[in-house]
Amino acid sequence: MKLRSTETFWPLKNAMKNSYPSINSDINTEILIIGGGITGALIAYKLINEGKKIVLVDRRDVCNGSTAASTALLQYEIDISLHELIKIRGLECAVDSYRNGKKAIFDLRNIIDTIKSDCKFEFRKSIYFTSLKKDIPFLKNEFECRKQHGFDVNWLEKWDLQKLGLNAVAAIESKTAAVMDPYKLAHDLLEYCQKKGMQILDRTNIISIQNLRDKSIAQTENKFTIFADHIIHCSGYESTETLAEKVVDLKSTFVITSESLPVLPTAFKNAVFWDTSSPYLYFRSTSDNRIIMGGGDEEFKDPIKRDKLLPKKEQYLLKQFHKKFPKIDFKLDYSWAGTFGETQDGLPYFGKPDPKKNEHYVLGFGGNGITFSVIGMNSILDSINDVKNQDLEYYKFGR
Repeated sequence: MKLRSTETFWPLKNAMKNSYPSINSDINTEILIIGGGITGALIAYKLINEGKKIVLVDRRDVCNGSTAASTALLQYEIDISLHELIKIRGLECAVDSYRNGKKAIFDLRNIIDTIKSDCKFEFRKSIYFTSLKKDIPFLKNEFECRKQHGFDVNWLEKWDLQKLGLNAVAAIESKTAAVMDPYKLAHDLLEYCQKKGMQILDRTNIISIQNLRDKSIAQTENKFTIFADHIIHCSGYESTETLAEKVVDLKSTFVITSESLPVLPTAFKNAVFWDTSSPYLYFRSTSDNRIIMGGGDEEFKDPIKRDKLLPKKEQYLLKQFHKKFPKIDFKLDYSWAGTFGETQDGLPYFGKPDPKKNEHYVLGFGGNGITFSVIGMNSILDSINDVKNQDLEYYKFGR
C-alpha cells in the first residue's frame, strides 16, 4: 500500500539523516519489529533499554511511510469526544484513555530530553472550536464533561476567539498539547537504538510469517529468513494486510503547508486548533514560521485516485483557512495526501490478535497516532510476557 503522495514537508526539510542496509543473510533475533516509522522507533526505544536483542525492518526507507506525512499535532483529546466515548466504552475506559493521552505527551517529552533530539518539541494549548451555533450545545456538553473529570479546560466565547484572529463562535481551550517534527524524532530514536545494538534493515519487505512452537519465522521478498521469539507489527495502516479482523476504516487525508511567514501570528505561537466539523479541520505552526493545515478527508479507495484529488483539496483547504483566519495571508508552499484510519471507538489496538502466536501489534490509528504509540510502548513488555495490563484490556483485539 502506498501510504502518502511524494512531496511532503518533513523529509525535504530534514533530508536523509541516515541510511541503512537491506537484508543480505538469514538472521536469528529475540524480537523482530516490522515498521521503521515513529511507532516502531518508540517500541524499539522501550525494548532496547530493557536489554532486548532487536532487529527492525521496513519495506521502504525508514520513516518514509505515514511518519513522513504526519502533521504531529499532539493532543490528549481523541477523535471521539469524551462524553461520547463514555457512552461507547464506559466511564473508566473513556476517562483513562484521555488521561493516558495526556500522560503520553509528557512521557514523549522525557524521551526527547533523554536522547537529546532536536525535533522542535513545544508545548501548546489546544483550541477545539466551532464556527456553527448549532454545535455549541455539543461543545458545552464536552466542556462540562472534561471539567467534571479533572481536565484543565477553559470556555472561550466569540470575542475571545476574535482576539486570536479566529472566526468562530465558541471553543474549549485545553492546557496540554504539543507540536514537533515527527520525522526528525523517529530518525533520532532509530539512531539511538542502533548505537545501543539494534540492527536496522530498510528496503526489506516481509512477505510471510509462520509460527512454529516458540519461534516465528519471517520470510523476506528476496528469500532471506528472520527467526524471532516475538514479532511486533508497527506498520500502521499496512497492518490491515496481515490481520483477519477488520479493525479500521481507511481514509485519505490532505495537508497544505504555507510559506514561512515573516512574523508568526500570535495565536499560532501558543496554540493548535481543530474544529467540530466532520471530518474536522486542524491547524498548527512549525518552528520556521509555517502553518500546516489538514482535513478534507475522504474514504480511501486507492493511492492513484487519492493523489488525483490533491489539486481540488488544496483549493478547498485554502478556502476553509481563509474563512477561519481571514487576516492571515496563507501562501501555499507544500501539499500532500496521506492514509489514516478510524476505529469505531477512536481508540488504538494493542497486543496479540491470536493468543497462540507470538505476534504483537501496536496500532495507533486515528489523529492520535503518536500519543497512542507512546501508550503502546508502555504496555509492550506485558504483551510479550503475557502479563495482565489494563491498557491491553482496553485496547485489545476482538473488543
